[in-house]
Amino acid sequence: MSEHQYLIALALIDQEGKRFMPLGGKSIGKSIDLSSNKDLTAKSLVAELLLRVFQKSESGSVRRGNGDQSLLIIQLPMESMQEKIPLIKSQWINSGDSKKLLGDLQVICNDIWSVIFNRENGMHFSKVT
Repeated sequence: MSEHQYLIALALIDQEGKRFMPLGGKSIGKSIDLSSNKDLTAKSLVAELLLRVFQKSESGSVRRGNGDQSLLIIQLPMESMQEKIPLIKSQWINSGDSKKLLGDLQVICNDIWSVIFNRENGMHFSKVT
């Protein structure tokens, strides 16, 4: 596993019939575990991304593009982020094939979590397998 890890929050959204995948990321240096749901870096990335999606809604209604797996946190080596993510993003925007997207991410990512919110637990990270 690469020592230089990158954490990315990404949203799969549909706006007025067009797919978008806004994302934001941060270098984290070493691998982290989100199973405790206490990681502030991941929560901060999600909050910033959701603010961008909220602002985007001024251009038209926004819908989730993949149900409960529309908001994801992925952890991957820096090299994969730079080389693979742009291609994977482009393929999903053009095809809308979320199953292929998740399969492609599984190949290059160390971990993938979906982000869910409920009143009892607040923001919760659930590992995607």
